[in-house]
Amino acid sequence: MVRRDETASNARGWRIIAGAGALGFFLALIITLVVDSYALPIGALSIALAALCGGLGGMFVTGELLARRTGAKLSEQNKQLDGALNSMIQGLCMFDADDRLVLWNQRYIEMYHINPKNVWHGATIRDVLEARRAAGTFPLDIEAYVKERKAVLDNGGTMTLTIEIADGRFTTVTYHAMASGGWVAMHEDATERIRGERVLEHTRAFLDTIIENMPSPLVVKDVPTFRYILVNRAAERYFGVSRSEILGKSVHDLIPEQAEMVEAQDRRLVETGKPVFEDEHAVITPGNGTRIVTAMRLPVDGPRRKPQYLISLITDLTERKQDEQQLAHLAHHDALTDLPNRFAFNDCIAATVDRARVLDAPFAVLCIDLDRFKAVNDVFGHVTGDALLQEVARRLEFISEGAFLARIGGDEFAIITPTGAQPEGADALTHRLQAAFAHDIDIGGHAVRVSLTMGVSIFPNDAADAATLVANAEAALFRAKGEARGSVRFFEVAMDTKLRQKRALQQDLRTAIAHDEMALHYQPQAEINGRINGFEALVRWHHPRLGLVPPATFIPLAEETGAIVALGEWILRAACREAAAWPRPLRIGVNLSPVQFHHGDLPLLVHQVLLETGLPPDRLELEITEGVLIGDFERALLVLRRLKNLGVRIAMDDFGTGYSSLSYLQSFPFDKIKIDRAFIANLGRSEQAAAIVRSVIALGRGLSLPVLAEGVETEAQLDFLVAEGCDEVQGYFIGMPKPIGDYAEIVGRAPVARHPRKKRAATG
Repeated sequence: MVRRDETASNARGWRIIAGAGALGFFLALIITLVVDSYALPIGALSIALAALCGGLGGMFVTGELLARRTGAKLSEQNKQLDGALNSMIQGLCMFDADDRLVLWNQRYIEMYHINPKNVWHGATIRDVLEARRAAGTFPLDIEAYVKERKAVLDNGGTMTLTIEIADGRFTTVTYHAMASGGWVAMHEDATERIRGERVLEHTRAFLDTIIENMPSPLVVKDVPTFRYILVNRAAERYFGVSRSEILGKSVHDLIPEQAEMVEAQDRRLVETGKPVFEDEHAVITPGNGTRIVTAMRLPVDGPRRKPQYLISLITDLTERKQDEQQLAHLAHHDALTDLPNRFAFNDCIAATVDRARVLDAPFAVLCIDLDRFKAVNDVFGHVTGDALLQEVARRLEFISEGAFLARIGGDEFAIITPTGAQPEGADALTHRLQAAFAHDIDIGGHAVRVSLTMGVSIFPNDAADAATLVANAEAALFRAKGEARGSVRFFEVAMDTKLRQKRALQQDLRTAIAHDEMALHYQPQAEINGRINGFEALVRWHHPRLGLVPPATFIPLAEETGAIVALGEWILRAACREAAAWPRPLRIGVNLSPVQFHHGDLPLLVHQVLLETGLPPDRLELEITEGVLIGDFERALLVLRRLKNLGVRIAMDDFGTGYSSLSYLQSFPFDKIKIDRAFIANLGRSEQAAAIVRSVIALGRGLSLPVLAEGVETEAQLDFLVAEGCDEVQGYFIGMPKPIGDYAEIVGRAPVARHPRKKRAATG
């Protein structure tokens, strides 16, 4: 507030002077009248006294007049000053050189919610700050604040400070030193300004974050210099250089090879003022090679409504294009050998047939099968098998240069020769191919011997369309494989008939179970003393048109097509259901195919069948061949252990015919060894066969494993086995595979009848 005491003091002084002047005036008047009335002599002293009295009187009158006029004027000025100070939007306070308050306005009191009683003329700076602290509007340390302010103002400087108050407001205080030694402070409510600045700062940070983390490159150029003034992180990756090497540069600095074209596009964009989408095109970047991109480019106007910036939002399609090319390549090429696959082969054969028709020129199709590949894969593992396929592909490609070579299956390849003299050209090619595999191949330190079996068909002699031409080459291959591995056969009409028969049989096999064409026959297994202790279930197919189809014919077809999975499940369920119904607790043997081990959950299936049929697990004997363990040995071993945990018995069938039978016996606790029938059949003709049988029986005895000899058909064979201490036998001499009704007595469904010694069979 404005000080009023000095104005009142001045007015009082003027009134005293005016009063003295008036008194002098009246005294002088009185003396003059006395002198005139009495005609007294007037000396110098009298005159001086009269003058003094007159002056005093005049001064009194004049002073009173001036006091009244000055007081009125000062009062008006005070009102004006108060109005001006209190109408300010800033708070104001003034302190003298001793840091005592001499002036303040109402805005200062209101801004800090100060109790007016706590502020008075002469209050110290600390008093004022304590008043603000009491009002909750001074959050700082008073002593530190006073000390900092004094250090600045004592040097005649200016100090500005922004303070955040507890209620969330911000005030900005500016201190000015005065020449008189005091100082004045202006207090401004900066809440809206600071909040606005913070919002703007947050917005800028947000936009910076968004721009920096955009997945697409963003580039901004200045107009008219066309220099880069902004790039984001994605743009750095896109250009392959840091932004410090981009900003301030022109397109001539970054991509000089395309600079003129890009600059012309920039100028055209500025002239039109309209956004432009640039379709796929190549850009040579300074550090990231050639990129395939699309771009959305648009000009941005400045304050004068003229383009000031050019923005480019770039979509880098390079990786996607590469992926598309890779996918297209993979779709038509084999991943292991990188040869064209069956899809590419089909495209090529169709195109070759069309071209050959136009040229009226013959060509040949070769279907090639790699012999003994499965054995290599099983013995040495998939890594060696894959390496072998790659080496085979390399040799075939080298020999058949100029022809189209494809891998169309696991160990199957196909060649389409160029048009030319046929069949001479195909015949010469098959001889070169066979010669390339005449010797061992070293694969990872393993000497591997493989050969090629080939079937050939000639266009247009053997077929005039692609599908038939390929089918006839496959028929020739099928015939070659059936006759001799490593051979070559050219197509003949009779081959097509046999291939059609095979395919028809495969198709009929798919519906055989549903049509109730399958049946189980049972062959007895006996202890060496002749007591029957179980049966092996053997499947038979009664084809409605072909009659009884041999298992050696349809089992390989079922494994080839995958139908063995459903067939094997049917056999297991039917055999267990039958055995569970026998009065006598004889064992039932069921063969498992290697295919069943790699499809579905075999242990779960066996468990479910045992629960459904009620057959005790120890009466079920699952027979596996070495093929189950070859390949994915660890997985097969896990399946066998899970089966063993169910309580079923596991027998090694056809023992001695594989590669690693002894190592498999060491890896898994089998319950029985079955000697392959081929060794038993040669007992009377081969000393080697007898030695092998004798060794297997001794091995079983050493491992405490029962040994069963299959294929026992003569009494001489049985006598040999008895002499060598074989545990069990099976074969025609013991009993042929028949419907279970023929063995009703043995299973306990009819009175047991004794058989002559020839059969050596008893029920025990």
